[in-house]
Amino acid sequence: MGIRFSKSVKIGKYLRLNISKSGVGVSVGNKFYRVGISPKGIIRKTLTLPKTNLSYVKQRKIKRK
Repeated sequence: MGIRFSKSVKIGKYLRLNISKSGVGVSVGNKFYRVGISPKGIIRKTLTLPKTNLSYVKQRKIKRK
């Protein structure tokens, strides 16, 4: 079993700074649609339906040269 650490700091109305053991990531959006970039270079788009517990997540890795 591993140890996890994460902290999210809200900066403004739509911007969040996500701090974890692996580094710092950024996410932008509201509670229904959010786009985030992780410290490992993964872009995650999340779409949540209001008043339900349903969400759709699509993620892909950033290609670096």
